[in-house]
Amino acid sequence: MESFLSGVAQIFTLATLIYMLAGSIAGIIAAAIPGFTVTMAIVLTLPLTFSMEPLQGIAVMLSVYVGGYTGGLISAALLGIPGTPSSVATTFDAFPMARRGEPGRALSLGVWASFFGTIISTVVLIVAAPPLAMFAVKLGPWEYFSLIVFALTIVASLVGDSVIRGMLAGLIGLAISTVGADPVMGRPRFDFGVEMLQAGLPFLVVLIGIFAISQLTSEVEDAESVRSGNALVTGAIDFQTWKVMKEVLMRPVNLVRSSIVGVLIGALPGAGGSIANLVAYDQAKRNSKDPESFGKGNPAGVVASEAGNSATAGGGLIPLIGLGIPGSAVDAILMASLMVHGISVGPRLIMDHADLVYGMFVAMAVASLMMLIVSVLSMRLFLRVAEVPKWLIVPVVMVCCVVGSFALNNRVTDLYLLGFIGVAGYALRALGYSLAPLVLGVILGPIAETNLRRALMTNEDPALFLTRPISLIFLIAAVLSIAWAIRGHLQHRKTPERNTDASAS
Repeated sequence: MESFLSGVAQIFTLATLIYMLAGSIAGIIAAAIPGFTVTMAIVLTLPLTFSMEPLQGIAVMLSVYVGGYTGGLISAALLGIPGTPSSVATTFDAFPMARRGEPGRALSLGVWASFFGTIISTVVLIVAAPPLAMFAVKLGPWEYFSLIVFALTIVASLVGDSVIRGMLAGLIGLAISTVGADPVMGRPRFDFGVEMLQAGLPFLVVLIGIFAISQLTSEVEDAESVRSGNALVTGAIDFQTWKVMKEVLMRPVNLVRSSIVGVLIGALPGAGGSIANLVAYDQAKRNSKDPESFGKGNPAGVVASEAGNSATAGGGLIPLIGLGIPGSAVDAILMASLMVHGISVGPRLIMDHADLVYGMFVAMAVASLMMLIVSVLSMRLFLRVAEVPKWLIVPVVMVCCVVGSFALNNRVTDLYLLGFIGVAGYALRALGYSLAPLVLGVILGPIAETNLRRALMTNEDPALFLTRPISLIFLIAAVLSIAWAIRGHLQHRKTPERNTDASAS
């Protein structure tokens, strides 16, 4: 109790709270700009924390972290462009909802889901950090590969109207992930002697090109609509915060399930919010009584995706605090910040620096509350995007995409790749291909390949994927997931046929 009170006292100082508020605002703004990820915002924040006390510096970076997971919602809902990789699934329902005249509701649903997701993950972090950390560290490359195979089955529920086109898009994504140096030996492959392909296709460049460039290009197809000053989304900029909060709480199963998914995936080193975002969305769709409405503005999809990605913030701290193993790039930066202050991160962290650990728990809760307050108070300003005409917002967002792509590696060749990928994304969209499976393949492909090769390098016996219990459970779940998706598609095809027969009779 003494350590807990000490941590609370360090957080609730005027200077720390002001710094945390600034961090929340910075995280929201950075993540709302396509191409500027949460990791980039944290990296820029790190040097500013060197002169602070350890807990104060960690609290500021946690505020940027939590704010960043919510900030990606803004561009996802209002522009149809995921601000961060962890908000890909948010675009599926938030943008259609905004397009049909409910941008305020779409943003409010995402903000409240993010808030509750972070709070639930913090509670789980406090209660279950040690046992979950011990579980996560026991997973080997066999279990990770099987987990990714299970995650790849999400493609089956994101294929859109055509199963074949959706699967082809997923295969294209997996193929893109193999271009460049291989992740284990570093040997070049599939670059075809083209210099700009030797470093591979950076994931963020692919994400921005596929979603942002293709979406913006589609928006300016109708020259008359651009000249008339139409906005990307229409509808009242009013929002009913408390009404939407009740709407989120009226879906407790979806909210808690998505948050738990985010915590569990966040606790696995190397997974992260982009996977949690998609898995939570997939589970919400599979368990819905009306799965056909997903992708058309279903509020349950917005709640699931945002609760899932925000909950990874707390989940990622579980292996960091329990074992000294960073669960993501952001957690590695947090670990580096502690080490700069001379704090050894490992299993003894909670025993040697209990006030620091309890202070991090409190900082997570305070940061989520600040994110909520900042988002609600500034939501009317965010919604002004709905009033900006296309002829102005399209070039501005395009410039942000270009700057974000260049800032990733400071390579001009990435801009050429952005253009080529954007044109390819526009062509696939025009041909009726779902872009979500492609992005999923790009995300999960390198992780699956790395763990498969590590497993086989450790032991060449492929039977270990089936004899190790946790790996087997993931593979069985993958088979059941595919069977469930096929069953759903068959039922969806039979329904129109029955309606046609009924009308004919």
